[in-house]
Amino acid sequence: MASLTEAQVNQIAARVAANLNRRPVPTNGNAPTPALPENHQPNSGKGAFHTVDLAVKAATKAFGQLQDMTLAKRKEIIDSIRAKMRNHAEDLARRAWEETGLGRTDDKILKNQLVIDKTPGTEIIQPKVMTGDRGLTLVEYAPYGVIGAITPCTNPTSTIICNTIGMVAAGNAVVFNVHPTAKKVSVHTVELINEAILEAGGPLNLVSTVSEPTIESAQELMRHPGVRLLVVTGGAAVVKAAMTSGKRAICAGPGNPPVVVDETADIENAAKSIVRGSTDNNMVCVLEKEIIVVESVAFDLISALTRHSAVVLKEYQVAELERVIFTKDNGPRRPAVMNKELIGQSVPTILGKIGIQVGDDIRLAIAPPKITRWSGPNK
Repeated sequence: MASLTEAQVNQIAARVAANLNRRPVPTNGNAPTPALPENHQPNSGKGAFHTVDLAVKAATKAFGQLQDMTLAKRKEIIDSIRAKMRNHAEDLARRAWEETGLGRTDDKILKNQLVIDKTPGTEIIQPKVMTGDRGLTLVEYAPYGVIGAITPCTNPTSTIICNTIGMVAAGNAVVFNVHPTAKKVSVHTVELINEAILEAGGPLNLVSTVSEPTIESAQELMRHPGVRLLVVTGGAAVVKAAMTSGKRAICAGPGNPPVVVDETADIENAAKSIVRGSTDNNMVCVLEKEIIVVESVAFDLISALTRHSAVVLKEYQVAELERVIFTKDNGPRRPAVMNKELIGQSVPTILGKIGIQVGDDIRLAIAPPKITRWSGPNK
């Protein structure tokens, strides 16, 4: 029998290996293991990973690749992200509302459009040069590296878009741990962003996420040694966890800001702006939650508010509403416990719980004013 040459042995080995790769592996003695769907692979090919560690490692590799690219290329990547997200703004808003049941689809579209068009890009990180008697100073902005970002269910798509544009424009990579109740639309948003980055010639997985986010995965992301900076949007607990993680953190937690109206205001425009400011059923933390108005124009403002899709409640209706929207009263100067089923719901839905029927155009319900006279700082 003639001996085989080394080349022939290599050819046979290659064919055997190919056949083994094609052959189904039985799991119960006779049934082949079905191929996993794309979104359950360790890497979906569009930034979604099974684990935090895989996501961070992929983002780290992409960050290194981005550093070899020019600022002009970075601008092309941002322009591509804006264009892709603009084409999907309405669909993402609809998906977010369908998955979470929070807010209003029309307002979510506006939020998406706002961050797509207004989030600063590479134009704000141009080098600066200062000269003087002591010489010349050149200021160049440098990236952190891989950023760990936690996003909320209240603004799932708009937060991801906003964070991505700002972070990538500054030369960073980002790993998102999204809110579990908005994971489908959030992961879809990340995958679309990766498509846009690749279409512009950018690196794969520059923006990545965990496909099955949990509280544990968020904690792991905060502690991961490959993450240089945390950017967190969410409730008090997750903000506290980020602030005590030992890493540099930028956090946005719950807000309760007031709006102040005095006698110099354009009352009609103030009323219109206050009602319009209740965007997405007033879930956004920077939106006004209470009105402080000087007595001389208080009732003019209330009248104007009712002309711009607001309804003013009576005292007894406010008391009835409090029993519905709060599940527990913790006493004076301590926050009550909210009824989670009513968070992010519309005014008609909430008022319907106490038998008040209003039209779908009503966007704001106002408690009657409490008159408080200031006696001055020294009295």
